[in-house]
Amino acid sequence: IRDQARAIAEFFEIDHLLDQPAGSLSGGQRKLLEIARALLTEPDIVLLDEPLAGVNPTLEQKILGRIKELVNDGYSFLLIEHDIDLIMENCERVVVMHQGSVLTAGSPEAVQADERVIEAYLGGDDV
Repeated sequence: IRDQARAIAEFFEIDHLLDQPAGSLSGGQRKLLEIARALLTEPDIVLLDEPLAGVNPTLEQKILGRIKELVNDGYSFLLIEHDIDLIMENCERVVVMHQGSVLTAGSPEAVQADERVIEAYLGGDDV
């Protein structure tokens, strides 16, 4: 398990922090640690709730790059994210929720063109 943890920490470039308490890490380093810890459980799918919130743009690109590498290695991710541009540029499939229900799902292009999404998020209250 230690070897696996070290390998994952190296992948996320946080192996030099392994002896540090998690509470002493920066917000971005904690985000990397959270994803690394999740991978140690060998999940079928990794659920990430706003993994890039509050992260500087350089680290955001690093995290997205690592996620893309992991997807290419066969991992699946479900991202909950409010940054529409980030989702549209980085996800294969998008599910839009509105008032607690699924409004639509599909490719980023299809979702962006959906009149219900435009109405719900750019102009109206009722869908």
